[in-house]
Amino acid sequence: MVRHKIIDFSELWKNIPWKKFRRNLFRLQRRLFKAIQAEDTRRARNIQKLILKSKAARLLAVRQVSQLNTGKKTAGIDGIKSLNFKQRFALAERLLKAHDWKHSKLREIPIPKKDGTSRMLKVPTMADRAWQCLVKYALEPAHEALFHARSYGFRPGRSTHDAQKILFLNLKSDSNGLNKRILELDIEKCFDRINHTSIMERVIAPQTIKTGIWRCLKAGVNPEFPEQGTPQGGVVSPLLANVALDGIEDIHYSIRYADDMVVILKPKDDADKILKDIQEFLAARGLKVSEKKTKLVRATEGFDFLGWHFKVQTNGKFRCVPSEDNYRTFRQKVKDIVNCSNYGAKVKAKKLAPLVQLGESNPPDFYRNFRD
Repeated sequence: MVRHKIIDFSELWKNIPWKKFRRNLFRLQRRLFKAIQAEDTRRARNIQKLILKSKAARLLAVRQVSQLNTGKKTAGIDGIKSLNFKQRFALAERLLKAHDWKHSKLREIPIPKKDGTSRMLKVPTMADRAWQCLVKYALEPAHEALFHARSYGFRPGRSTHDAQKILFLNLKSDSNGLNKRILELDIEKCFDRINHTSIMERVIAPQTIKTGIWRCLKAGVNPEFPEQGTPQGGVVSPLLANVALDGIEDIHYSIRYADDMVVILKPKDDADKILKDIQEFLAARGLKVSEKKTKLVRATEGFDFLGWHFKVQTNGKFRCVPSEDNYRTFRQKVKDIVNCSNYGAKVKAKKLAPLVQLGESNPPDFYRNFRD
């Protein structure tokens, strides 16, 4: 009688050398980055195909969407919220056919906005998210070699603090910030209206990946706008938006974080002409500037950007504090934890710790306002 050995998939998963796999993937991505810098497109596409077939990349993609991502428990249209260890290996094996991937429809979840309206979050299935993550591994290094230096949203190794630093360097007293103006811009419904063709024309990838991305875009289309939109719940969507918007920073000295943007104007700069050039750039991509959120202000009046309020004081000193909305949200989070009778002292301390650590990077004025 032959006995079949029972495979312990949980033990197999835990024993995977994740650090080694990350090094292997990074090595391929570095080669891809250098190939694009050298303008060797053929070599770059071959490396992208290698990444798609890489065991390390496939397992890391599955781990990312099933264990590490914030929305890992959000189900797609198939209702699957989590994967057991056997299913994770099966999905990694299924990703071997990434070159001919068929996308499922998206689950729509309404998310309320500050102005009382709502935006539609479109969530792919777990399998589709894993495919998007794998494709992102193959696309990101190629475009990182070309992206503008003053684009900070959804990019590896960059954060809102980098944008904050650039504003400080341009508005501090010895940079004549006192006489500068700020053009605040917000791209209206960027993820919902961005043109598919404008994305596909700029994506650097083999045709197999482009076909998969095209199917991904078409899976989440609004029937009213069949040629527009990227699914907001998709892993690869922020990268695709950056691909389409890259180059807008060249119109004038500006700082962009995803679809939010500020343009720094000197006294002699023509704000109307710059705004018109930006509108033409966006129109070619099926987008337009939000008129309600577009403002031209003096640096001394102050402006909100990325959760901070920036202002140049009348003495020329640069000042940066959390914005009113950011401060109100933080305070409400603290109240919700402290006033919850279901939490003991230890639980409250544990839940407050990340909020306090976040607050430590804010200016002293933040704490003064909080105490008041």
